[in-house]
Order: sequence, then structure tokens, then C-alpha cells
Amino acid sequence: MQENQRIQTTRTSGNKPELNWFRELLLIGIFYAVYSWVRNQFGSATVDPETALRNAEHMIDLERFFGLYIEADIQSWFQGWDLFLRFWNIFYGTLHFAVTLGALLYLYFRQPHAYPRWRTIGLTTTGLALIGFATYPLMPPRLLGNCGAYGACLNNSPFVDTVAELGGLWSFDSGMMENLSNQYAAMPSLHFAWAFWSYLALKPYLQRRISRVALAMYPACTLFAIVVTANHYWIDAVGGGVILWAGYWIGNRLQKWAETQVPSKWQTPHI
Repeated sequence: MQENQRIQTTRTSGNKPELNWFRELLLIGIFYAVYSWVRNQFGSATVDPETALRNAEHMIDLERFFGLYIEADIQSWFQGWDLFLRFWNIFYGTLHFAVTLGALLYLYFRQPHAYPRWRTIGLTTTGLALIGFATYPLMPPRLLGNCGAYGACLNNSPFVDTVAELGGLWSFDSGMMENLSNQYAAMPSLHFAWAFWSYLALKPYLQRRISRVALAMYPACTLFAIVVTANHYWIDAVGGGVILWAGYWIGNRLQKWAETQVPSKWQTPHI
């Protein structure tokens, strides 16, 4: 009886896993540094723009096949709405970092029992994106009419690079950052994958209706942002969903394996 009571207490008394903030910061920092380095090894500086353009034409043809090549129409509806587009430039350039980091911090401090699992799923998803970046460099819509080093300079391109035209808080697509970042890392969309990851990770723990509604809208707003700013085709978001599904499946198994290798005193004791 006393043993059963001890086990029940371990399960329900609000126990927290042994999390070390410095170790977690080091893990995520090193992972992201390695991810960024690998991402840029297959980047626009090493890829022929003709290859990226050809892949973009394939994506457009695929969308046309389904009757869903709608990115140009969506962007054209909002041309002239400068403040509106600046808002989405800022949304695109900041929230995928801010919300994802905020979700990690919330889980770490408020739901530490769930943090290791969702951290591993997020890292796995991000790592899997490298497969797409390495094997399928894709010229985003904003570069189709761009006559710079990484653009196609198509006279008939209907797309506008809203960040270049209207500005945002910062840009990875101009100046020195243009040469340091991978301009063709469009498929899959990590913006969308991280947005949906944040939704899945936080949904069980938000109680207020307004918070749950805002959270549910976030992936949809991210999809709109990546399209209206001409940074992605909508099908890139499908790719983001695929790597998130794979990251969820693989990440769960990696975390379970890790827990068997480094048992936590917070796990339910075995009798």
C-alpha cells in the first residue's frame, strides 16, 4: 500500500525532470550553428541559379496541374497596401524565431515534463529540412524577377519582393547577409513547420479561449505571410508539414531511446 502510494505521488505531485538550462542552451545553440553551416554548404553560393529556377518552374507546373497556382493572385490583391505588407514582412522576419523560442521557454519553465520530447521533435524536424535544402534548391517567387546574382531576371514575373521594396526590421536577402544565407532554402518551409510545431506543442496547455484561438490562427497566418511576401510557394508549406510529421515520428522514438540510456529520477519507478 505504501509502495503504491509512493508511485502515485511520483506520477502526480508536479515533479519536474532534471533539466539543466546551460546544457539545453548549449545543445540548441550548437545544433543551430551546425544546422546553419550545413544549410549554407548547399546554398545559393554553390548552386547554379538555373537549377533553382528549373525547380521553381516544376513547382509552379505542379500547382497549375492541381489548379492551385494562386500565389501571384494573392500578392496582387494587396499591392499598394504598404502598411499591411510591411506588417507581414515583420511577421515573416521575426515571429518564426520569437514564437518558437517562446514556446521552448514556456515548455521549459511551465511544462518541463513535456519539454524534452518537444525539444527533440523540433530539432529533428529542423535537421530533416536539410534534406530538402540539399537535394532540391528552389528559387522562391521573389527572386524570379530579380536581376541580382541569385535571381532569374524574368521580365514577365508577377512577383514583388516586398521586403526589398517596402522594408522590414531586417533582411537576410540583401547586403552581406545575401551571400551568407541560403537564398534557395525554400522547400520545405521551416517557417510553417515551426509554426505548426508551436501549435502542437502548446495546444494541450493553453486554457484561455483567446489564447487557443490565437495559437490556432498562427500556422494559417504564417502560411499567408510566406505567400504574400513572395518568400515561398504554398506547396513549400506542404513540405514543411511532411518534415514535421517525420520529425514527430522520429523525435518521439529518439526521446524514448534517450530516456532509456539516461534514466531520470523523475520516471515512474519500476517494481
